[in-house]
Amino acid sequence: METLQRTANAGSVSTGFDIDNSLKFEADNSEYLSWSDVTSYATDARKRTWSISFWCKRTEIGVQQLPWNSGGNGTLAFQAADHLNFQQFFSDSASAAKYLNTNRLFRDPSAWYHIIIAIDTTQSTEAHRMRLYVNGEEETSFASTVYPPQNATATDIYGSYISLGRSLNWGAGFSGYIANYYLISEVQLVPTDVGEYDEDSGIWKPKAYAGAITAPSTFLEFKDSSNFKTATSGLDATVSSNLTAADQATDTPTNNFATYNALLPYADVREGATRFFNHDAGADMNLSTVAVANGKWYAEFKTPSDISGGNGQYGVHANEGSITDGRFIGQDAWSCGPMGGTNYYRIGNVNSSAYFGSTWGQNDIMSVALDMDNKKVYFAKNGTWGNSGNPATGTNGIALPSAYEDYEWFIGASLVLHTATFNANYGGYTTNTISSAASDANGYGTFEYAPPSGYYALCTKNLAEYG
Repeated sequence: METLQRTANAGSVSTGFDIDNSLKFEADNSEYLSWSDVTSYATDARKRTWSISFWCKRTEIGVQQLPWNSGGNGTLAFQAADHLNFQQFFSDSASAAKYLNTNRLFRDPSAWYHIIIAIDTTQSTEAHRMRLYVNGEEETSFASTVYPPQNATATDIYGSYISLGRSLNWGAGFSGYIANYYLISEVQLVPTDVGEYDEDSGIWKPKAYAGAITAPSTFLEFKDSSNFKTATSGLDATVSSNLTAADQATDTPTNNFATYNALLPYADVREGATRFFNHDAGADMNLSTVAVANGKWYAEFKTPSDISGGNGQYGVHANEGSITDGRFIGQDAWSCGPMGGTNYYRIGNVNSSAYFGSTWGQNDIMSVALDMDNKKVYFAKNGTWGNSGNPATGTNGIALPSAYEDYEWFIGASLVLHTATFNANYGGYTTNTISSAASDANGYGTFEYAPPSGYYALCTKNLAEYG
């Protein structure tokens, strides 16, 4: 299933600089941070030269979304066609927006993008006054551009507000994750100020900014889940709207976790691509952004809606199998998973004998342990493995279908003939209410139940070591 573009930092690298947290934004929830009434910091020098830098991971594709906005007069937007557009008004005689609109598309929900907008209108070269960098490289292929005149001052960069996650004027909220946000006054950043290429992999990775960060500059790491407004250094945000402690995530550019895949046909995902919806009368399926061919992997699922009558499935799916409308996990020979409202699992539409001992349904937490080294899979209900299985010892596992055992496999869920939702927890962020906050042996992931010995969360640091 080749649906993802390798245009972003989807890989894993070793790095001496780790980003521990990101902040999850959901457009439907109108979640945002803002800096209100920053006019006191406005000077001509600050309005001529400034930069923003942040990492983001998209979880909704094909809609206009604004991860950054300044007073309605400056916007950074993923357009509905998935181009990246920066627009800024300047106080020049033309009084028209200046903009950069990329030819490149940004459609990879599995990867983190590092974006820099760097402004310096004092530059003599027109194209150097407004620059856009993505993952360490300057964007130079544009569908259209209009550059500001020399020495023009940006309108509203220190005006009524600056916002992260949506525009307070227009909405167009961002759905996804944002990490390591900088606004640096009187500096035109270059990528090497805040990032570098990994020597071994060649992947772009973050590094610490060495310059001074004092108000009105700001640096946010989202470390304090009780107050996301608090800056690591520089100017604190003034408003945190609809964001809660639960929106803090460990899915970051330095440890990228699997989520549901927003690119799959008929996908309808929300909440950091960890909640999957079925809004029609047919079967829909969604799978992890990561497939694995070796190693041992763990994930959890929970439904907050009624799945009685076999209308929900979770499990595993080979990468060569059909992911079209009307298919569900367990329906085909290349997938396997337990049926909601039952006590059995299904492969190729054939039911097993009793597996859990009792049915599972609403608010049960269902676990998957996928052993690609031995081509087996295990399923648990509320921490008890079915059929007296023991993933740690390899006891009573379900053999993957022999015709597909050498393929890569995804972990995911499906919903059948029912308006419902299915929450996935791959470890980096979860909408599930959990109490134990268990992690794998490497300390990665946040789960209700501890992964079995030798099994790991689907994240890039684990994949680099065990995948």
